[in-house]
Amino acid sequence: MRSRAIAAMVLALAAVVPGVASAGNSAPMADPPPATWQEHWFEHDQNLRLMDHNDTVALYFDQDVDPAAREWLMPYLTSMWQYSQQTYGNSGNQMTADRLYSIHHEGKYYGGHPSTIYDESHDFRNVSDVGGDDWATPQYEIVTHEAGHVVESIAAGKHGSPAFGLWGDSKWMEFYIYDVYKSLGMEAEAEDFYNRKTADDHVDDFPRAGTYWFRDWFHPLWRDHGGAQVMVRYFDLLGRYFPSSGEEFTRDMNWGEFVHFMSGAAGVNLKGLATEAFGWPAEWEAQFVQAQRDFPEIRYS
Repeated sequence: MRSRAIAAMVLALAAVVPGVASAGNSAPMADPPPATWQEHWFEHDQNLRLMDHNDTVALYFDQDVDPAAREWLMPYLTSMWQYSQQTYGNSGNQMTADRLYSIHHEGKYYGGHPSTIYDESHDFRNVSDVGGDDWATPQYEIVTHEAGHVVESIAAGKHGSPAFGLWGDSKWMEFYIYDVYKSLGMEAEAEDFYNRKTADDHVDDFPRAGTYWFRDWFHPLWRDHGGAQVMVRYFDLLGRYFPSSGEEFTRDMNWGEFVHFMSGAAGVNLKGLATEAFGWPAEWEAQFVQAQRDFPEIRYS
């Protein structure tokens, strides 16, 4: 039954993003990925095996991952990363400069981490490295989450995420995951994700107690301001105007700057939406006014 379900998913994803079952980007990669890859970061020390690849994805397993996991991982990751490259990629960033290197561990290194083409630590590759159990069973959310951090860190055409200190590890990832599901026609997964993330118990304690990031901020942005395009515009503004030196952002954003840049991306003043979602202390008002002075090129009604 599982094999038939996975085969059906391959066909469905191929219909959404042409080439999902075989080739990847329109610009072929010059070199194949290495057949093995010795980890040398954090506590990781596995000699990884290349299980499959195309011009979009290189899939690596440690020795304990069931090889059957590639049946769902390759079509899903290819479709997801092609969509991300087509949506967030442009001539000013590194979204299409190389494949997504998707690493999977069984029974170890639980959770995950990203790395990017800017980082020596992972040999200058865009990497999603995740650990878990039973990889032969589809686990879309965690692999999408880690890939989303790669997007977050390179889509602006610079290295880093100045808003990470504000939205943390998972809040923009909720926007990204939901948009990927919707855009790939994964309606059941999108509905389940939406229901979980808008439930009363899906509450955060930052920036204040009782905050509903997805329900009150990111989903309204997705719904009312063009889906993924509001974040495409945000990353574009970030890359053009936020302080940087060479390829690196030089500092983090404050709340007033974040709302100012997001307002520019939405084309409307989001102070009211931010107030409802997060509150609006006097410090943020001062930051917001200063951001409007510091970045006058960012305009909205």
